[in-house]
Amino acid sequence: MTDFAKLPLEQFLDELASASPTPGGGTAAAAAGAAGAGLAEMVAALTLAREKYAAVHEPVRAIAEKGRATRSELLDLAREDSEAYDAVVAARRLPKETEEEKSVRARAMEEANRRAAEVPMQTARAAVRLLEALPELIEKGNPNALSDAGASALLLAAAAQGALLNVGINLPGISDPDFVARMQRETAAIQEEVERLRSQILEAVRKRF
Repeated sequence: MTDFAKLPLEQFLDELASASPTPGGGTAAAAAGAAGAGLAEMVAALTLAREKYAAVHEPVRAIAEKGRATRSELLDLAREDSEAYDAVVAARRLPKETEEEKSVRARAMEEANRRAAEVPMQTARAAVRLLEALPELIEKGNPNALSDAGASALLLAAAAQGALLNVGINLPGISDPDFVARMQRETAAIQEEVERLRSQILEAVRKRF
């Protein structure tokens, strides 16, 4: 499986643009989130580099570390998302002539669809966790990088929302009603939180221009 984190940007975009089903929207969402995390790290770095902001270095350093960890996690999830969907494609191609083959295929489809929903949910969770730290970064960070903090928020919000679409499209292939209900409840909660934070952050950024 391709490690998308190691690809040149143009090659990664070419892969996205190809007729291959992977990488797809889930991988793109995770990559967008990683870019958002990188911008949060940059805002933190521009704050930590200036002695005039020494009073806020401790909390900003904690946000920088969170951004770095999130960026690494999301890059891993970009690869895992493609692996998960490749497993769905492989399960669909299993033979289904005999009853035994049908049973094997059904189990494989169930497991693959479940994984294909779980991975993007992890992406959404990671993106929103870092998004929750951005109001403090905007308040305490270098004001010359406000637009970068806003762009970080937009990318993280897009990552979460895009990932949740990939959760939703895989739920119909899962027969466990409790699992489906849990994922739907969490999807709704994350969507609400993302919209709230996105609006709060953009308003805070624009007020300081």
